[in-house]
Amino acid sequence: MPNKTELKRIGLKTTQPRLKILEGNPTRHLGTDSIYKRLFEEGEQSGPATAYRVLAQFESAGLVMRHNFEGGSALFELNDADHHDHMFCVKCKGDFEFMDSGIEQLQCDAESKNGFVMRDHSLYLYGICPGMMTHGGYSMKKNSVSRG
Repeated sequence: MPNKTELKRIGLKTTQPRLKILEGNPTRHLGTDSIYKRLFEEGEQSGPATAYRVLAQFESAGLVMRHNFEGGSALFELNDADHHDHMFCVKCKGDFEFMDSGIEQLQCDAESKNGFVMRDHSLYLYGICPGMMTHGGYSMKKNSVSRG
């Protein structure tokens, strides 16, 4: 996880909001609303615009990646892990990481078959998570879905 030294290395001052966003985040996924709420609860006198601005700065510096989901919601993810894809629950708005070697191989096969040189890719699956289907509540653990 990025820290004070990393912020200095990329030319960003180590302000309280920046440090709190990086160090106080319990997951790898960052949403502006949840960050703003947490900062507010911790007594930080900054608004939602500050959270968004800091995340945009982190994105420009390569510390986070932005995921834009259908319906206009965006999520920022720490750029510190191996490639993976995402499942997004349209009911609870949960975002779940997964990696499937079969899907990865199909993409490589399509690349080769078409003479295409892939630089990057992303896959988003939209649906309803098991918790929402069975009892109307969030139940999947983030970052826990993995196959292959």
